Amino acid sequence: MPMRHLLAAPAVPGGRQGTATLECRQNDATTATYKRHAGTKLERQREGTASGGLREEAMATRKQQDAIRGAAAPRSRTNARQASGASCGALAFAAFAAGCAINPVTGERELALISEEQEIAMGTEAAAQVRQSIGLVEDSAMQEYVSRVGLALAADSERPDLPWSFGVVDDPTPNAFALPGGQIFVTRGLMTLMTSEAELAAVLGHEIGHVTARHSVQQLSRAQIAQLGLGLGAVLSEDVAQLGNVLGTGVQLLFLRYGRDAERQADELGFGYVLDEGYDPAEAADVFRALLESSELAGHSPLPSWLASHPSEPERIAAVEERVAALEPRPSALRVGKDDYLGMLDGTTYGEDPRNGFFRGDWFYHPELVFRFAIPETWQRQNLPTVVQGVAPEEDAAVQLTLVQGEPVDAARQFFAQQNVAEVASSRDELNGLPAVVSRFRAQGQNGIVDGFVAHVSHRGATYRLVAYAPDARFAAHGELLESMVTSFSRVSDRDVLNVGPRRVEIVELPRAMTFAEFTRQYPSPIAAEELALINQVYETDETIPAGTAMKRVVG
Repeated sequence: MPMRHLLAAPAVPGGRQGTATLECRQNDATTATYKRHAGTKLERQREGTASGGLREEAMATRKQQDAIRGAAAPRSRTNARQASGASCGALAFAAFAAGCAINPVTGERELALISEEQEIAMGTEAAAQVRQSIGLVEDSAMQEYVSRVGLALAADSERPDLPWSFGVVDDPTPNAFALPGGQIFVTRGLMTLMTSEAELAAVLGHEIGHVTARHSVQQLSRAQIAQLGLGLGAVLSEDVAQLGNVLGTGVQLLFLRYGRDAERQADELGFGYVLDEGYDPAEAADVFRALLESSELAGHSPLPSWLASHPSEPERIAAVEERVAALEPRPSALRVGKDDYLGMLDGTTYGEDPRNGFFRGDWFYHPELVFRFAIPETWQRQNLPTVVQGVAPEEDAAVQLTLVQGEPVDAARQFFAQQNVAEVASSRDELNGLPAVVSRFRAQGQNGIVDGFVAHVSHRGATYRLVAYAPDARFAAHGELLESMVTSFSRVSDRDVLNVGPRRVEIVELPRAMTFAEFTRQYPSPIAAEELALINQVYETDETIPAGTAMKRVVG
């Protein structure tokens, strides 16, 4: 367990000795004026005032930024620990003093230890990792459609000059998320669940609201306070501090969860953005209802990640209805954009795309790369663009497949050149007719010794590393299975596997009025009727659907 040094928190103007109560004070009249002229988009529309906002100007000096980031020149572990106790209190106060900024949405001063420049840089870095680790949908028309809608909404927000970017990631689960600095993503799964451009605008507007209100900056600033020693003043060991460094960004930013107040604020801001662009904001309620039904259909608890920390769906739907009812008079000719949206969606991949690899029984198959390897169906398995991995039910063994550089011999040499990794035995130089190096290894990990097998295999011009391992104490129980997984890598020749294709969304226009049951008979789909009703947002299946209605079916 790392040693912990408890430091007394410095006395801070507006705060109390030994507490984390920090306040950025300002004149109440200034706040009131700002709120009147730069409040929510809905307020500005009602009052007819010009869109505007204050840009945060307070920025820490370069020295303070480097100190917060831990970017100073490397020093010894001992010196770093000694220096942390001596300087943490002063650094925390200096960072606080430089970190009061005006929130672009509320006009109120808030603690922001991250400048806009840093915010943008973190979001850009994380977005690049999202594109690499998850991947974007290869549909330029869809990407351009989402970008057009998002950029129009963001242009009239409180932070129009951010480098806004909108994209669709190739993930079949319904989700959406915003990274710092204006990087916003929607999943393919959510795209296929929605039925109109106004629904898409509601989702994007909500995520834009998180960015304009600087919710991620607020959360990351609070995390920095904890690291700097304010409040409890805990300074962990250097190893732990590196793991928790919030400015390390990366895909960890995807796991930020905001409080319910922040989610309500994002809902309200999104409502205003959508209305300002002429969309029907009532469509937001349809998104919330569809997500709730999707979760219940899948038997998930808690709700999908996009909703995990959000207010309850009935509450959010009621809030939308209240805001719509308060529009007096209600704007005319509000856009829904169902036909355009469904036209864009026609032909989109539905669900998992088996061409990117799929699990069947105790095997993983990759049709396009023409290989397979064994991984038990009882394990927790995951197929990502850069790695296929699995974990045993008791989480005491794991397997991982990745691409590596070089021929098998060179790749194996690089593997064993790692510190604390030793080759126990090398058993063969081919694997199921493929050039390979298969070895047994032992390594010293952070939590003790691990034992395992590793294969470096050449196949169709690429070299794969398949490694399976377990803690030393559990290797006897898993060793035989781990070796069988590593040595199972082989070519695929099954034509059913090689020719597999994805299911796709097909849009049909009803030639006549019919019930949903009649629709499913006339336009059969390979998915369950309940799932088909969900993606069409049909909740009363015995009601008649008018002729000419555009409906989704799934083919393939």
